[in-house]
Amino acid sequence: MAYDGEELNVCMAKAFEFDKTTAVTVSGDTWNPCGHMILQVGAAAPYYFHVAGIRSRPKYMREDGFKRYLKEHKKRVLSRVAVPIKYPEKAQAKVDELMSKPWTWMVLPNNCAGFLESIVQAGGSSAGLYLNCPTLEKFR
Repeated sequence: MAYDGEELNVCMAKAFEFDKTTAVTVSGDTWNPCGHMILQVGAAAPYYFHVAGIRSRPKYMREDGFKRYLKEHKKRVLSRVAVPIKYPEKAQAKVDELMSKPWTWMVLPNNCAGFLESIVQAGGSSAGLYLNCPTLEKFR
């Protein structure tokens, strides 16, 4: 089975670096022309967060894991968009909440883009997608 990341089962000793937050769009599978979105938090040693599965807990990856994910899923990065976060502590709380329970994926509503929107909007950003199809529009 291809690598999707790890479940976050412990609270990190240090908060994630939301001052460098990026929405990453990667290519989709043959059945998914909309692509996939992953939230990158931090720059020097980033964490990547996403949902992958119909009803499963969100996953995280470090840089090596993200590269492995791209390779094993035969995906490529299509775009990276910086997302300003006004309230990093609120974004952190939302990550902690969402990573601890299963996410129900409903194709376009409540999908990977909706997962990112939940986190960045909790952090005070208005960024998001209107159609929830990452390859058709820019995350802003």
